[in-house]
Amino acid sequence: MPIRPEHRFFYPIDWPQLSAVIRFRRAGGCCEGCGRPHGQKVYCLSDGRWWDRELGTWRNENGKPVSCPPSLDDLMAGVRVTKVVLAAAHRDHDTSNNAGANLAAFCQRCHMNHDRPEHQRRRWRTLFRRKALGDLFGGPYA
Repeated sequence: MPIRPEHRFFYPIDWPQLSAVIRFRRAGGCCEGCGRPHGQKVYCLSDGRWWDRELGTWRNENGKPVSCPPSLDDLMAGVRVTKVVLAAAHRDHDTSNNAGANLAAFCQRCHMNHDRPEHQRRRWRTLFRRKALGDLFGGPYA
């Protein structure tokens, strides 16, 4: 995933090489959360199940094969085709901690699920700050 220019200085200069080592050498080109393969298109259901073309089976959101295939209703409700792109993620959300144990190769879905609590925390902080600035400079909110 591209790094925003304003966040670039938080990452080491060799980040592209470090990320490639984590994603392709250590993880073997598959998501460490669910096992989705990098660069391939996969069929996904809304609950996280996805079709593994190599093994010819449906897998759950954790990459484990499901015991029973999805019903016709599940399939009719919506099957999305997504291209899997792996990204190196910081497990503790600290971009200065680039130890191998702190980095994980995640697909888009696993990366967003991993970052969800941090995004919620930042969103609350941003809204709280905006409200405080509004109270300080413009009086109470309407």
